[in-house]
Amino acid sequence: MIDDLRAIAIFAKVAEAGSFSAAGRALKLSTSVVSHHVKALETRLGVSLLHRSTRALSLTDDGQRLLESAQRMVAAAEEGLDAIADISGDPSGTLRITTPAFLTNSPQEGAIWQFASNYPNVKVTLDSSDARVNLVAEGFDMAIRLGQLPDSGLRSRKIGTFERRLVATPAFLKTIDAPTDPQSLAGCNFVLLGMLSDKFALQRGGEEVTVQLEKSRVSVNLVAAARSAVLAGLGMQRLPLSVVAADLETGRLVEVLPEWSLPPVNIYAVWPASSHRNSLVRLLLDYLAKV
Repeated sequence: MIDDLRAIAIFAKVAEAGSFSAAGRALKLSTSVVSHHVKALETRLGVSLLHRSTRALSLTDDGQRLLESAQRMVAAAEEGLDAIADISGDPSGTLRITTPAFLTNSPQEGAIWQFASNYPNVKVTLDSSDARVNLVAEGFDMAIRLGQLPDSGLRSRKIGTFERRLVATPAFLKTIDAPTDPQSLAGCNFVLLGMLSDKFALQRGGEEVTVQLEKSRVSVNLVAAARSAVLAGLGMQRLPLSVVAADLETGRLVEVLPEWSLPPVNIYAVWPASSHRNSLVRLLLDYLAKV
């Protein structure tokens, strides 16, 4: 029975992560061990639980039926573990967190360090990257994410907002016909940032105008790189105020169409619903919510 329960839990993680290798990383098991447990479970039940291909895994009808029970089993076990952890006066364990790189030295990062200071038996690993990762597949317990959240099986909680400014260098603006309204931005060169859509809104009073970008010749994947390219006079971009405040103060950058504003962006903490570290996640959420 114990072997069956272990195999069922591993099967549930494979279904959640989408591959044997991703489940192995999350569980800290080799891919071969994960595959062995799932195959043994299939042999035990006499059915195929997964459609296997070189590209992806998908559930069979039997697999889908088992998954529903497997998820309830894992959730019940995690609820019990959380109940014990919650009454412990000395939380311990490991938390792996991923945040956007530009939040380095931010209040949100400061809240994480305060949490780590107050709970010395909790090991904290922080990965700062503007690339969005698969929390389950990469084994993260929490991510801080920005803007509209896609539909997913992740839980989320809003923990703040941040302001942005549409900026460029004075020298760059002298090389183009100065934009006079949001519509005139469409034909201007922008430094594209991978995490941002090429469509955005500007607001003034009760009016809102959507801008669809048409021109760019530089693309980057980090906010810091976007700032650097904008400072080099390669285009304009909407960047976090915390990143460009000093440049605006010194005049290295100026605000484009300052009478129009960009809507604030929400900051969310997100985490897998099935995380077995939910008690630690909830503790950290209390710190992040106070920022």
